[in-house]
Amino acid sequence: MASAAEQLAANLNFGSFAKATELKKRLWFTLGALIVFRLGTYVPLPGINIQAFADVFNQAKGGILGMFNMFAGGAIERMSIFALNIMPYISASIIVQLLTAVIPSLEAMKKEGEAGRKKINQYTRYGTVILAIFQSYGLAVALQGAKGGTVIDPGPFFIISTVVTMVGGTMFLMWLGEQITARGVGNGTSLIIFTGIVAALPKALMQLLELGRTGAIGFGLLGLLLLVAVGVIFFIVFMERAQRRLIVQYPKRQVGNKVYGGEASHLPLKLNTSGVIPPIFASSLLLLPATVTGFSGGSGPQILQTVARYITHGQPLYIVLYMALIVFFSFFYTAVVFNPTETAENLKKYGGFIPGIRPGKNTADYLDFVLTRLTVLGAGYLVIVCLMPELLMAKNAIPFYFGGTSLLIVVTVTMDTVAQIHSHLLAHQYEGLIKKAKLKGRRG
Repeated sequence: MASAAEQLAANLNFGSFAKATELKKRLWFTLGALIVFRLGTYVPLPGINIQAFADVFNQAKGGILGMFNMFAGGAIERMSIFALNIMPYISASIIVQLLTAVIPSLEAMKKEGEAGRKKINQYTRYGTVILAIFQSYGLAVALQGAKGGTVIDPGPFFIISTVVTMVGGTMFLMWLGEQITARGVGNGTSLIIFTGIVAALPKALMQLLELGRTGAIGFGLLGLLLLVAVGVIFFIVFMERAQRRLIVQYPKRQVGNKVYGGEASHLPLKLNTSGVIPPIFASSLLLLPATVTGFSGGSGPQILQTVARYITHGQPLYIVLYMALIVFFSFFYTAVVFNPTETAENLKKYGGFIPGIRPGKNTADYLDFVLTRLTVLGAGYLVIVCLMPELLMAKNAIPFYFGGTSLLIVVTVTMDTVAQIHSHLLAHQYEGLIKKAKLKGRRG
């Protein structure tokens, strides 16, 4: 099966693209919104000594701050109004998804259709505000406690202004992401993170080449790293397109003198159902001790410093825990987003069945069995993608941007956006064919 990019390349001609005015408007809107996001990452937070904070950030950038700074496009490094980025919204979305799986009332609301979806989205927004308040307050307190006079005028006013500014920045990005999804092309939230990573790639590449020029890393290792990055990209594209298609048969039914149904369809199950969530969660948990230690300037609890020393990039314990957490979150998140019992009930409701499998519980057990095997492969794929660059980065000061998580996000978002552009072009071409057919009918 051809990918979205291959189909687009085969069907795209500049004449049809030039006539697709709706698609062009969406692309321009998306570009404008992303430019606004990039400009906002350069607006500094009030009351911060930028030079002093740069020194603190350099001590803590090997921890979770470095990873979130990558997602935020350097907003944390510059301590801008968008320092929290869209992460509170993503966290709130995941929390709401988890609650939907365990709270019957939310699960029933999810099945109400568009009205239920709007209510759940509203709860997600409330959760975003709450998480953003807690995170911005914690960051404000950490900035006040950091050494070197990071905050120009510490006190309650600084904390309040920081919380209000950062929560406002997060809510604006949440709104901007929703506008991109509705009026632009692609998923707005994913594109904001994608833009943050891609915007910093040229600088990261220059840093990498500078390391090679100064002899910090050998040219052989530099070439190997670039080859691994290209290989990982191809591997991600192949695995993200991989899916198991289960044949679903629908019985024939007679209405009057006509017979309907009897077609065979398929139920696609992705190899990697959990997406990029497992690597992000695993990295966040493992890098948290190093971040706290970096902010405290090495004066934190002794046990925390010991843990941070053993759970850093390249350490055997870090690699083992990283693998274990990726596997755990792969199974956990897959169980949240795909419910075999609910899928089996929906198939039974509409008369569909998998050949050779009884509808109902047997179908649910079979789906669970297939999904478990797919998740094993998917978790293994995520481990390989995330650990191959990690092992190369272990003993070298290579930027985060060449890690498996960043490459995974960039490739998957690109594939999704290209697929949406392709669908818009096909819709435009289909509308053109309908108009031509109507004109011919009138002339005839």
